[in-house]
Amino acid sequence: MKLALIGAGRIGKVHAQAIHSHPNVTLAAVADFHQPAAEALAEQYASRAVSVDDIFADDTIDAVLIASSTPTHAEYLERAARAGKAILCEKPIALDLARTRDALQVLSEHPVTCALGFNRRHDPQFAALKRAITQGRIGALETLTIISRDPSPPPAEYVGDSGGLFRDMMIHDLDMARWLLDEPIESVFAVGSSIIDPAIGEAGDVDTAMVTLTTASGKLCQISNSRRASYGYDQRIEAFGSQGMLQAQNESDTRLRFTGEAGQVEEKPKWFFLERYAEAYRFEIGDFVDAWREKRAPLAGAQDGLEALRLADAAERSLREGRKILLDASV
Repeated sequence: MKLALIGAGRIGKVHAQAIHSHPNVTLAAVADFHQPAAEALAEQYASRAVSVDDIFADDTIDAVLIASSTPTHAEYLERAARAGKAILCEKPIALDLARTRDALQVLSEHPVTCALGFNRRHDPQFAALKRAITQGRIGALETLTIISRDPSPPPAEYVGDSGGLFRDMMIHDLDMARWLLDEPIESVFAVGSSIIDPAIGEAGDVDTAMVTLTTASGKLCQISNSRRASYGYDQRIEAFGSQGMLQAQNESDTRLRFTGEAGQVEEKPKWFFLERYAEAYRFEIGDFVDAWREKRAPLAGAQDGLEALRLADAAERSLREGRKILLDASV
């Protein structure tokens, strides 16, 4: 596969490294609105810096990885689909449902392989938890607890373009909830506060939130988010069922534990998503390439992006209105 990368910022660099590690993928081109960034990343991986228009016009490019700023995702996704190129797009497709649905309509008119960047589905520990649930290791799943805490809050000015905590941060956890629960979610109830950085509250967002999801059969999922964890990137999942419990724990550099007279001491979790999910990004590229070759659906697709955004919107509405929001039958 000859794959072009749009976006040479922080997440673009992560994807470039993952692309470079795959034996059957060539980083064919890099584009970014900041040309020096594109040139530097292209030079690092023996590629070339081009314009976005050049990428869509180049018939030798098989696929596009969209890692540019969020407001550009939907437009670039549509242009790639119309050009017949496979797509791996970072989340979200757009910050509102109407624009997201428009993009999905273009995909239906111009069918191409389209994966969405819910990289946590590709994390080995989370994937093992999913397999164990599916295989019935804990019997019937009854409750799910997802904890996701960043090491430090973003600048307050980041909040506006990001879409806020529910669309920017929790959307990954909402996707994980859909994937693990695997049945229609009927209601969403959210609470939140701005207790870490007052500037985030002044910008109209929260930095601490909890959401409860209820499925059609009565399964419950609680998601806990915080923009600050002094000890690192806190990423844990607990699945509780009729015959047992599964727990996905934090990753550290070596998982070393010291036991002595004063007790037990473990390493801190890895510091942020760049370290914690490096392997997941590599597996994400692998699944995308295999889906393109095998003409099958990727592990996470555009429809998953729409449904996670729908849950994020419901969570924000629940917080704003102080009540439970009932959903339709979509998963």
